[in-house]
Amino acid sequence: MCEMCGQNSPDPRAPSRRTFMLAAAAVGLAFAGTAEAKEKDKEEEKKKPPKPQNVLSPDAALERLRQGNARYIEGVSLRHDFKHEREALAKGQNPYAAILSCADSRIAPEYAFDSARGDLFVCRVAGNFASDETIASLEYAVAVLAVPLILVLGHDSCGAVDAAIKSLKDNTTLPGHMPSLVTAIAPAVKAVSQQAGDTLNNAIRQNVIDNVAKLASATPILGAAVEQKKLKVVGGIYRLKDGKVDMVA
Repeated sequence: MCEMCGQNSPDPRAPSRRTFMLAAAAVGLAFAGTAEAKEKDKEEEKKKPPKPQNVLSPDAALERLRQGNARYIEGVSLRHDFKHEREALAKGQNPYAAILSCADSRIAPEYAFDSARGDLFVCRVAGNFASDETIASLEYAVAVLAVPLILVLGHDSCGAVDAAIKSLKDNTTLPGHMPSLVTAIAPAVKAVSQQAGDTLNNAIRQNVIDNVAKLASATPILGAAVEQKKLKVVGGIYRLKDGKVDMVA
């Protein structure tokens, strides 16, 4: 064989073009598979709730509130790992209950039910009544965050209810925007005006009952969730002296 032929003869050890193309295709498929797996993992991560322990039925959520309140009363609250909870909750939230509470500084639902960050979706307004904005917030909690329980939480010695009673009785107008509180609480005050017993306590309780009924029948979201048994709306009254929450039937 001549010298030139020897130079042009392919090296049997060198990869052929076909082999090279097959190898490239295999690498491409491997990368595609890896990318697809990563996307799948991301989707699974999105679906997984930040706090799996918060995925509860309405009755289980209510029982968890009761147990938390019992610990709070006894002064044996749990030690919460806020650091790692912050990391988990950076990706989202799935509270197990929503609370419509009075804005009174002595009422702190997160403490009263010994809960951690991400456990309770809390709306607060003086007199714990359901305004349009509050209903919208609770609709978000139910429709988007899948909250199974709403608790309307009143408390004894409520200043907002007391102010509404006095304003209606004396036919006086409170300053600023406070008359809007009287307007919202007035139906409860009027409903108990002829009842025996302490008017303030009766009005506080009636205000809780009225707002439970309002939320449970609010269309189109909350009422439908109640009918489908995905949501329960209950009421309670926080006792300032011992921290106990008495449920209102």
